[in-house]
Amino acid sequence: MLASAALVTALATQAPAFDTRAKAAFVIDQTTGTVLLTKRADDALPPASMSKLMTLYIAFEAIREGRLKLDERLPVSGHAMSFGGSTMFLDTTDRVRVEDLLRGIIVLSGNDACVVLAEALSPDGTEAGFARLMTQRAQQLGMTSSTFKNASGWPAQGHAMSMRDLTLLASHIIRDFPEFYPMFSERKFEFDGRAPSNVNNRNPLLGLVAGADGLKTGHTQEAGYGLVGSAKNGERRVVFAITGLDSTRARAEESEAIVNWAFRQFAEQTVVTKGTAIAQAEVWMGSAEQVGLVSDKDVRLLLPTMTPGGIKAEVVYTGPIQAPVTKGQQLAELIIQPEGLPETRVPLFAADKVDAGGFLDRMMTVSGLLIKRFAEDAEEAM
Repeated sequence: MLASAALVTALATQAPAFDTRAKAAFVIDQTTGTVLLTKRADDALPPASMSKLMTLYIAFEAIREGRLKLDERLPVSGHAMSFGGSTMFLDTTDRVRVEDLLRGIIVLSGNDACVVLAEALSPDGTEAGFARLMTQRAQQLGMTSSTFKNASGWPAQGHAMSMRDLTLLASHIIRDFPEFYPMFSERKFEFDGRAPSNVNNRNPLLGLVAGADGLKTGHTQEAGYGLVGSAKNGERRVVFAITGLDSTRARAEESEAIVNWAFRQFAEQTVVTKGTAIAQAEVWMGSAEQVGLVSDKDVRLLLPTMTPGGIKAEVVYTGPIQAPVTKGQQLAELIIQPEGLPETRVPLFAADKVDAGGFLDRMMTVSGLLIKRFAEDAEEAM
């Protein structure tokens, strides 16, 4: 077994630490999939209105599949009308367009709008039935720490999500429904003029941070203040979820700080160039003693920008490799381990063909091995 050091470059070695005030947090660079920050990210916590994103995801799916139409009007039940907190102030005489309900949830955080959509899409016509559907669909999306008891995030025993799950859900919304995602950047929605006190989007990043374009705030006494947010800078997009802040101001300050940190302290860099030899692997009984190891593609990673140094990396393969070797044959793996960031594994391939050695080549290889062993034995005997 052989492990060889590689990748001596002037790149950063350690992710600059960010000490968030949030009770729990998860930050990811969506473009590269790099996790930048994790703090109690898998704890199942009360998500408050941030769980409305799951209601929206299911509604978006229903619209795309033709089971719901944007201009369709839905009735408002007494159950939907009964909700307090953030609402659209709907009543049972209303029949509301689906598009207005979506904006009512995204911009106004309407609890009543969530219930209207939930009852329309529920397998049994109830909000409880829709909550079970939310839990099932979340599991299918890989959200393993999410359980829903209602459509709005209204405090309920067992209604919980992790920050990792919320970030995953936000990433799905952004990627899966680009036609609906622009709604999340709307700053104001005046529905029917009936609620002049509830027309503004609560997302503190909108208009505060360049490139910020969604997603959803949340607040209850139990959960504290939280935000699922996203911002784009050039080709990069950062998505994050935080919770447990003690005020709207703290939520705004922490969200802005996280986005600025993520964009300023990290940058994409090419660490491996396609076809360039990373290391040499020893060959046994071949026409050549070594063969170059190359990647079949350029490898770009998100790395810290401030601290110069070398990336910790190694090439691992089982060797020496028995000849013959075919050009392009996978022989090894490059393991890149930037401190503070997830490791990356890159398959490496033979840069050239190495034929099986002739009689003279094989004799030279065996002779060299015998001489080496005799020298080692003699050194041990001294």
